[in-house]
Amino acid sequence: MKQSTTRESATPTPPRWAVWTAYAVPLCVLPSAVWRATGVVDGSVTIANGGWYLLLLSGLSMGFALLTLGLVYHWGERVPGWVPGLGGRAIPVRVAVIPALVGALLLIAICAYAVLNMAFHFVDRGPVLIGRGDIERPPPGSRVLAHYVPLLAWGPMVLALTANYWRRRTRSATTLRTEVVVS
Repeated sequence: MKQSTTRESATPTPPRWAVWTAYAVPLCVLPSAVWRATGVVDGSVTIANGGWYLLLLSGLSMGFALLTLGLVYHWGERVPGWVPGLGGRAIPVRVAVIPALVGALLLIAICAYAVLNMAFHFVDRGPVLIGRGDIERPPPGSRVLAHYVPLLAWGPMVLALTANYWRRRTRSATTLRTEVVVS
């Protein structure tokens, strides 16, 4: 892909694989988010019986997945103009990279734990965190597992996108500094 040449947007455009990967992240999260939300919508779980947690988890996971698009679009590089006091300023690379890196590593760790726990049964049943009187739910079966398998790709994809974002942003900053010194 071509590289931008203006001083305002000196960051190279992301490669095609990165854009496709950024769009794949929300698609990997969508099946599990929809499955959790349908439990509340169809009435099998009520808001008082933990449905609020399922809706919150679905919304947060989709929100974080959609934030991944900022690693390939300009709104992940500059503060929007409508933000008072900061509008139009470049977002420091570390402000985007550190949370993305921590999130990717946490996702990889959580998925590794889940897979290893299913294989070796370290913990048979998790704690009931909502209340003592709540119904104990049976462990999910293979039908439910199909909704969660795509989540295994979420962490590695965010890690790859973060590395690409870091490479593009730091390389462009170095190039821009070199152009200013030479000029």
